[in-house]
Amino acid sequence: MDSSIAGSADQQDQAAQVHARRVFYIPGYDPIHPRRYRELYRKEGAAQAAISNYQISLRPQEKFTNAKGGKRPYGWQVSGEIDGQQVESAFSVLVWSDIVRDSMDASIPGTYLQLLHTAWIYISSGTLRRLMRLRKGPVIAALYPVAMLLVQALVAALLFWGVARVWDAGLTQVVGSNPWYAQLPGRGIAVLAAGALLRWFKRMDGKFFAYYLMHDYAFSATSRGENPAELEERIAAFKQEIRAALEAGGIDELLVVGHSSGTHVGVSVLADLIREGLPEHHADIGFLTLGQVVPMVSFLPRATRLRSDLRYLCQRDEIAWVDVSAPGDGCAFALCDPVAVSGVAPESGKRWPLVFSAAFTQTLSPARWAVLRRRFFRLHFQYLCAFDQPGDYDYFRITAGGQTLRQRYRDRKASNSRIDMAVSKYTDVTPE
Repeated sequence: MDSSIAGSADQQDQAAQVHARRVFYIPGYDPIHPRRYRELYRKEGAAQAAISNYQISLRPQEKFTNAKGGKRPYGWQVSGEIDGQQVESAFSVLVWSDIVRDSMDASIPGTYLQLLHTAWIYISSGTLRRLMRLRKGPVIAALYPVAMLLVQALVAALLFWGVARVWDAGLTQVVGSNPWYAQLPGRGIAVLAAGALLRWFKRMDGKFFAYYLMHDYAFSATSRGENPAELEERIAAFKQEIRAALEAGGIDELLVVGHSSGTHVGVSVLADLIREGLPEHHADIGFLTLGQVVPMVSFLPRATRLRSDLRYLCQRDEIAWVDVSAPGDGCAFALCDPVAVSGVAPESGKRWPLVFSAAFTQTLSPARWAVLRRRFFRLHFQYLCAFDQPGDYDYFRITAGGQTLRQRYRDRKASNSRIDMAVSKYTDVTPE
């Protein structure tokens, strides 16, 4: 396949400027209310507009109903005046944070059992070894919660030992002996102290991210890559929301944005949507994936659904799929073609995704890069933020500007340093 963006000549020749757009944003594994993404867009959009000399503003979303006649998903309206073109974009966040919160509702002992189970699945299946052939950064990120939780357990064990030793020493000094039954109260105090320390570590996880990341990796690993039933139901609901927007018309582009774990959710949503058949006349469909971690799931033994969707979607001309990442993002499988590395690329007919780099070291000034380079989780969200030396990737031009995703990148070449070899041990797919 040509490394430039794929798209039919008719689609490119007939493409018109965008005046109205619907954007569906699919977050990653995030338990936070979607207003976080509105505020991030407001703040960073204003910063990018000032840097790049265009206008962008937000207001509350208009009162529309969703596919079932109920309340529309959380969102906002964006007015953009970019390169002389005025565009109205309606954002909707496709929320699955409630599923994330439920999956994080594990006790401290339950989390340590998750640790053992998740580590066993990734190691015994050979998945961890294969992932290490791609990028070391996300593998280190995956090992981090294991190491941090073990360190926390070790510190708690040392506290238990220290409290018990102090009790025994004091008992000997006071009564001159140390019978076993007299040691029991000291052991009880030691257990309480160690438990209190572990609970403190969990309360402070907003700084450590050990429990959060452990639950993240366990979410897919527990079922060995198969979607939980509640996520399948949510994927079906997302598909209906997007279908309703296409059928309602009145837009020039429908853009789906998947960030981090939201990428593989978006893959399945769009694959299901296209399989069912699209309206005869519909807006151009774009799929923008940012900081993807697809191999963490697609390399697992039972991820046949995801692998099938990747194989299907990469061949469809109904969409334009652009995948953006950066080697500076240690939490993403940067420049790894998610279809190819999963071993499901067809021998011919592969059109997507176009894989290229956001090139943080070039699009962020040296001063800004020096501030952010050690803030790994912040960098994982940089794709949604302003760049002070922007290149050809600008999230706000894409989502509020006058070109479709297909138009914007139709002449863009894929990054030469992308990884597009088959690496996964498991390549079976769900039969069509």
